[in-house]
Amino acid sequence: QVQLVESGGGLVQPGGSLRLSCAASGNIFRFSAAAWYRQAPGKQRELVADITSGGSITNYADSVKGRFTISRDNAKKMVFLQMNSLKPEDTAVYYCKTQYDTLGLTNWGQGTQVTVSS
Repeated sequence: QVQLVESGGGLVQPGGSLRLSCAASGNIFRFSAAAWYRQAPGKQRELVADITSGGSITNYADSVKGRFTISRDNAKKMVFLQMNSLKPEDTAVYYCKTQYDTLGLTNWGQGTQVTVSS
């Protein structure tokens, strides 16, 4: 099993930046794809960005392309989301997810709040 703990959320002004981190435990992290999702009040959870197990392929929601960057460090069992040029509509709880398809394992973190407001 993989346990995930997110950190790095907070309050930031529009145009500002934040870097979210997701720390993973367990031995299968390096074999797992990873992703960041977010959920705003009253809205469904949506995919923000994902990354393959080796880190070579990334994918982004249109709403964050060019502003957010997902990355990972398998040696440290970490996933990151660098968020630049933040907008009020980026306000949400951000969740880290890993997926190990070979065993059908999906794990979620507890979430970290990001609030973009002046």
